[in-house]
Amino acid sequence: MLLVQKVSKCYSLYPRPADRLWEAMPLAGRRHTDFWALRDVTLSIPRGQFVAIAGPNGSGKSTLLQITAGILQPTSGRVIAQGRIAALLELGAGFNPEFTGRENVFLNAEILGIQREQMEAAFPEVAAFAGIGDFMDRPVKEYSSGMYVRLAFSTAIHVDPEVLIVDEALAVGDAIFGARCVRKFEELKDRGVTVLFVSHDLGLVKRLADRAVLMMNGKVHADGTPNEVVNLYTGMIHEFQSRLNPVGGTAGARPGLAAEHRHGDGTSAITAVGMLNSSGESVAAIEAGDELVIRVEARFERASVDPMVGMLIRNRLGIDVFGTNTRVEGVKLGSFEPGDTLAAEFRFPCLLSQQEYSLTVAVQNGDGTSQDWLDGVRSFTVTSARAVAGLACFPVRVEASAVRGSTAPR
Repeated sequence: MLLVQKVSKCYSLYPRPADRLWEAMPLAGRRHTDFWALRDVTLSIPRGQFVAIAGPNGSGKSTLLQITAGILQPTSGRVIAQGRIAALLELGAGFNPEFTGRENVFLNAEILGIQREQMEAAFPEVAAFAGIGDFMDRPVKEYSSGMYVRLAFSTAIHVDPEVLIVDEALAVGDAIFGARCVRKFEELKDRGVTVLFVSHDLGLVKRLADRAVLMMNGKVHADGTPNEVVNLYTGMIHEFQSRLNPVGGTAGARPGLAAEHRHGDGTSAITAVGMLNSSGESVAAIEAGDELVIRVEARFERASVDPMVGMLIRNRLGIDVFGTNTRVEGVKLGSFEPGDTLAAEFRFPCLLSQQEYSLTVAVQNGDGTSQDWLDGVRSFTVTSARAVAGLACFPVRVEASAVRGSTAPR
């Protein structure tokens, strides 16, 4: 269990280094301003829960993790943790650059109170997961950033932590190592390890986390399911981009389409979203391999030059499965005036496996900012007689041959 109770962290900012000395003098007065990196953050994380922390840079995510790991002391509040904590924070923390990788592994284990005999037994697994070969016996200062994070992550997960804290350090790993880490996270989840991690990879947040927390300006802005929090965060990003690129005028009233989250600058409004099969029938379930038609209709409230219409399919875990838009497909839409309407259809064979999916649609400006974006506006089910694994259901032709008996010479 991990409990963060009303944690705040304040830093004193001085205009000049010398002001620190002047402030210490009698009657010198206040020379600094207060910067609150965290303000009254409270989280209760039960044992075995995977919690992702999302938010823009400077929102207090890393400060929260450092306080939770015991690296920083809070200005006020407290953190209560049950069990051994292993932390993988910013690159360079925790390892002595003059020591070899092997020496750093054993040093880290001793700091955590692990017996040397126990670490010697686990070391082959640490080395195999890190996959850095002969560099294990070279000084860490000679490592690339990817090699460093491989060893640091491997060490953190093989010290049998009850609580694992991971910052965005995994972003420097390659694709193969990233996939290996994801599988390891899933294994830790099955073992009941509590994990608190920061990631800007929103797809990874949806895949791994049981719960997500959105940090803004040092405070908890939202706390809920990964899908809800990611959609909210994505909407805030688009709204911020729209403010940076204002289009003037006032958006008209939008039709009451039900969506998990809706945002945009109001240049256009999506009025209808349809899902059809190859026969043109409106459907909520479709057979794998059948043609799926997604129809998006929109009305323009303001003039727009070369907008684009897009669609995105997510699975029930919120992972992006397939998305495209008119620009990607080479379709130019031209110019629109207030009152004009637009209808776009996307037709493709539904090569998805038997699961439940959600549909997101959008009309966007030429620079990618949203005019009207509807997250989870429709849900649908893909059915199939084939129990395939994964997300895709490709048509497959199998050829096989068999040889009966032994053909080896006697």
